[in-house]
Amino acid sequence: MKVTEHFNNAQKTLFTFEILPPLKGENMRTLFDHIDPLMEFKPPFIDVTYHREEYVYKQRENGLLEKITTRKRPGTVGICAAIQNYYKVDTVPHLICGGFNREETENALIDLHFLGIDNVLVLRGDCVKNESRFTPEPGGHAYATELIDQVVNMNNGRYLDDEQTFKNSTDFCIGVAGYPEKHSEAPNLKADLRWLKKKIELGADYIVTQMFFDNQKYINFVNLCREEGINVPIIPGLKPLTTKSQLSALPNFFHIDIPCELAEAVEACKDNKEVTQVGVEWAIQQSKGLMEFGVPCLHYYSMGRSGSVRQVAEALF
Repeated sequence: MKVTEHFNNAQKTLFTFEILPPLKGENMRTLFDHIDPLMEFKPPFIDVTYHREEYVYKQRENGLLEKITTRKRPGTVGICAAIQNYYKVDTVPHLICGGFNREETENALIDLHFLGIDNVLVLRGDCVKNESRFTPEPGGHAYATELIDQVVNMNNGRYLDDEQTFKNSTDFCIGVAGYPEKHSEAPNLKADLRWLKKKIELGADYIVTQMFFDNQKYINFVNLCREEGINVPIIPGLKPLTTKSQLSALPNFFHIDIPCELAEAVEACKDNKEVTQVGVEWAIQQSKGLMEFGVPCLHYYSMGRSGSVRQVAEALF
């Protein structure tokens, strides 16, 4: 079932979450052990992130550097199929520009279609660690808008190798990312909203936001979107804090603010066990406020750990 169909059929706020594929060398049991504690809250779908290949340079005996490709978290397509088969819930694989050319993207979409996966979350993706700016693959997409256009073309039966329209079209529900505190590369929020509106005009069906810790920023973002004529569902993304180091790591990596009240409460904690409880309580209060605002779904970034998300879900669902 499509994500938007789940929203339309819901009688109350839905609970969903995002997972990371296991590290290379781990197995599906590792992942199931993370998902199992959250299934009693009946998530209608589970997001599965995609991580592009990374590379390192190793010096050889002759003194020359050799580029070695690594892939730390493979398997998104297979994981989505395994989850749907094992838990009988829908999955939303992330689809990114980085690391793929257009033909590889088309092949991935065909695989997802054959597996009965009805949803994709379309993202440009981040640049690799040793690059200062995003660089597309040769023959790949530079922007999420280009990737959306390819998915929409396939939904209309148009493939890369032929101008003919095929009857065996896909029918993906397309999600995209939104940034209540603006994308780090956007000059301002207004410019960021123009690009977001373009994604919707191209055919995206819903928006899921970057994590945030101040509900007012989400509410302001939704109101600005509506003023711009963006009328699709906007799903808030949430994450309970679990460590003191996240006070600097999350703002640095995700370009977000952490409210003074939350930061001071975390700084006063003696250890990360106390931080986790502060994070859970903050996420519960955030979630309650968002439910009162009328969001169709609360989407939690579990980051491979279900404990805190489970505590939040127990209080709400």
